[in-house]
Amino acid sequence: MDMISFGLVYLELVFGQLDGLPGPGEEVFTDEFAISCGGAITSATAAAAGGAKAGVCTRLGDDLGSQVAIEHCAAAGIDLSTSARADGPAAGITVVLNFAGDRGFVTHVPRRPGSEFSELDRWAGVIRAERPAWCYVHAGRGVPKFLRLARELGCKIMLDISLGDERQGDVIFECIKLADVFVPNSDELFRLTGAATFDDAVSAASRWGTQLVVTRGAAGAVIGHSDGSFTEVTDGVGVVEVKDLTGAGDNFAGALVAGMVAGASLAEAVVAANVAGSKAVGQLGAIGQVGAGSGGWPLRPMILNSGLAGAVSGSAQQEILERG
Repeated sequence: MDMISFGLVYLELVFGQLDGLPGPGEEVFTDEFAISCGGAITSATAAAAGGAKAGVCTRLGDDLGSQVAIEHCAAAGIDLSTSARADGPAAGITVVLNFAGDRGFVTHVPRRPGSEFSELDRWAGVIRAERPAWCYVHAGRGVPKFLRLARELGCKIMLDISLGDERQGDVIFECIKLADVFVPNSDELFRLTGAATFDDAVSAASRWGTQLVVTRGAAGAVIGHSDGSFTEVTDGVGVVEVKDLTGAGDNFAGALVAGMVAGASLAEAVVAANVAGSKAVGQLGAIGQVGAGSGGWPLRPMILNSGLAGAVSGSAQQEILERG
């Protein structure tokens, strides 16, 4: 494969722009809503859309979120052969509330069996077997060992972080130094470097020795250079109505990988990544509404298996299907 994206996947319940958040006992309304997928599936979706052979290495269970992810990947041509199947729920669930030009999240992640690093051990087996050209990973505890293995096997590493990851300290910087390309947004870069200006932040990051590409929303992206200077890339940024910022960075990264896999220079690939990032913020959800191509509500009615159907009366079946 050209790229494997490693990590959790999420079922996203995304609410469009709200006038404000509800207080205790209050209710607010929006006329925009979408069901989407997020997490590791986001970058793989963008990479596949850019022509790359993309896969996702995650855990999938018998929950609704996993079902939606599986159906989306089948439609998008994303390889799930490296993902593990689990009994019970495996996908996270995220409620995305868009307000004040940004968004907030309420997230549930199912408990996982085994030790904290059991999934990372499984990732190591996958990387040995598959040896993709690129890995897309978020920094975190236990990840440096995986990144060292990927490098030893000749895999390139696209690394990202999330706001708040800087609190993990040295492990984040260890991950960055092991990556081929690091793709934070400007807020994340400021938090990591503690710099007061963007120029100072890029200059500080240049000393980490990893190719830096910083996303800046409507301002496009910046390619950092080893001497602390940088090149701004605004080509590819579209004029869109911003609906939801969720997943913009992951879409950018997936498209960036696809561009480089196709033989583009880094600067050329950043232009394609800007296009993907602009598209992402103009839709609700990290990958947009799932099932949107079929029209109407994105989820099909629940289909009862033959064993269950035989134990339920015809009228009861109809009631369940209507509820589903």
